[in-house]
Amino acid sequence: MISFCAYRPNMAIRQHAGVFVLLAMLLALLPLAGARAETLHVVALGDSLTAGLGLPAQEAFPAKLEAALKARGLDVAIDNAGVSGDTAADGLARLDWSVPDGTRAVLLELGANDMLRGLDPAATRTALDGAIGRLKGRGIAVMLLGMRAAPNLGADYRKAFDSIYGTLAAEHGLTLYPFYLDGVAGDAALNQSDGMHPNAKGVEVIVGKLAGPVETFLRTLAK
Repeated sequence: MISFCAYRPNMAIRQHAGVFVLLAMLLALLPLAGARAETLHVVALGDSLTAGLGLPAQEAFPAKLEAALKARGLDVAIDNAGVSGDTAADGLARLDWSVPDGTRAVLLELGANDMLRGLDPAATRTALDGAIGRLKGRGIAVMLLGMRAAPNLGADYRKAFDSIYGTLAAEHGLTLYPFYLDGVAGDAALNQSDGMHPNAKGVEVIVGKLAGPVETFLRTLAK
């Protein structure tokens, strides 16, 4: 009589089969691990409004925005490339070393000092156009953070200056946030004693308004 026990799989063979199944499962997961999104490296290029004049580094706009975006699930690192007093031309002049290789996107916030000094809006536009063109030439996406002229500069100046950002965004196909200081400008409770630079609460208001648009902009790059 033949014993059916003779047909039981050898225990060693069964163990090896289990190992092969486990290896196959791990190999199947490798493509998913490789597809995991890398950190998006972003540069906030601007003047004192970006730099965070009068504030600790951790309360400046780039740091606060990075924290807000991470809370929304974005793996992002935002470098603070703000320099107090910079005009649009100054930002263009230092662009190459302020925006390192590997940068995926730039948040471009310049022009406030041009306006405060009453510089020709045409010159501001030319400098911003040059910065945008240079960044696009390097394959870096740009989100334009707009500025508005102060009322005391007159209607003609305001019209010429305020039109800069919308015109450039349309010409270059950029994401535009029309007014960086929206909700903060003119509010003493949200500005430092100089009346021009946001305090910590003011930065929170700016970030609260900007986080959504910036998230939408960056998620298109993460795909």
